[in-house]
This record gives sequence, C-alpha cells and structure tokens, in this order.
Amino acid sequence: MSNATTVLLCGVGGQGTVLAADLLARTALESGYDAKVSEIHGMSQRGGAVTTVVRFGREGVQSMVSDEGCADCVVSFETTEALRNLPNVREGGYLLVADESIQPLPVLIGRASMPEDAVGTLATLGATLIPAGDIARETGSPKSVNVVLLGALATRLDFSSDAWERVIARRVPPKTVDANIAAFRAGFAFAREAAAVTACSSKHEGGAS
Repeated sequence: MSNATTVLLCGVGGQGTVLAADLLARTALESGYDAKVSEIHGMSQRGGAVTTVVRFGREGVQSMVSDEGCADCVVSFETTEALRNLPNVREGGYLLVADESIQPLPVLIGRASMPEDAVGTLATLGATLIPAGDIARETGSPKSVNVVLLGALATRLDFSSDAWERVIARRVPPKTVDANIAAFRAGFAFAREAAAVTACSSKHEGGAS
C-alpha cells in the first residue's frame, strides 16, 4: 500500500495551475520527500481546462497516476472545475476551492452551460471556499491566486512555512517575491481561521442537547 499523498490541482488556462503544482512538488522535495508531477491533461491555453496531479511521500513515489476516487485533496482554482473533479476525491479527502467562477472553453463556444449554484453545492459537500482573488488583490498581487491557494493547502500538510517560502522565493520573478510570500501567508491565515471556526461550530453542535 502506498503512503504517498495525492493532490490534484485544477483550473483553467492562465490561472497558474501549473506553477502551483511545480511549487508544491519543489516544496515536497525541499522537505525531504520524493515527489512526482503528472502530465497536464486538457488544454493549457487561456480558457481550457488544466488538471495536474502531484504525488509525494517519504518512501518514494512509484506512480504519477491518480485514479478516480484517489486524490487526498482537490485544489480548484474555480468552482466549475471543482464540481467536475469531485469524483477524484477519495472518501475522507477534502476540497479547497477558490470562490470564483470562470467560463471554461466549452461554455464560451456554446457546447456546455455553467452549473447552477456551484458555490452552494460545494459548501454542502464540505469544501473550504476561499476568496482567493480578493485576498490576492489585498496583498497587492492580483495574479497570485495560485499562491493564496497554496497557503491554504499548507495548513493541511507537514511542510514548514520556511520550506514553502524558500521555494516561492527561488521560483517566482525576483520583483514579485515579497508580494507572493504575502499572498501565501494570507492564504494560510485565512484557511487556519476557517478551520478554527468550523471546529468551534462542530463542537457546539456536538454539545447541543
């Protein structure tokens, strides 16, 4: 049985999904793990769906493949792709989703329609919805939605914040290092607070008579 952790990242072209997968894999390596990144499925141009799988583990990763129902986490850069990739989440897995809706290519060309109340559906399913666009803008780096989401993911993984920030500093353009690290920290803080609120709510519900 594999002890590898599988993270599936999905979005549409132009959102930085591929960079986010690269940063995650590099942080795993920085932290002493073996890591592998899948090929990109779909079209990476702006508007096309992009799905990337990162698998990492202490004992070595034998395969990059993630079958349906095997992802420990789905990190989605927008709500429609989150719904589309729901079947990939394993039982007991979790979803981190940017609270943003972007029309993918099939919708733009009239071959599909947007789902109704995607946010409500995801909330019902227990997804952590993150206003990643707003957070990125507040930190002065509107394009860093991907790094905000990695900050949220970091609250669920065993990698140190120092490891994440070292990788970010080496990988992003020098002029954007401070803004990207600010975006990472803001995403981390949001997710940690959201988790605390959820835990508090669950405690009160469990103690209700």
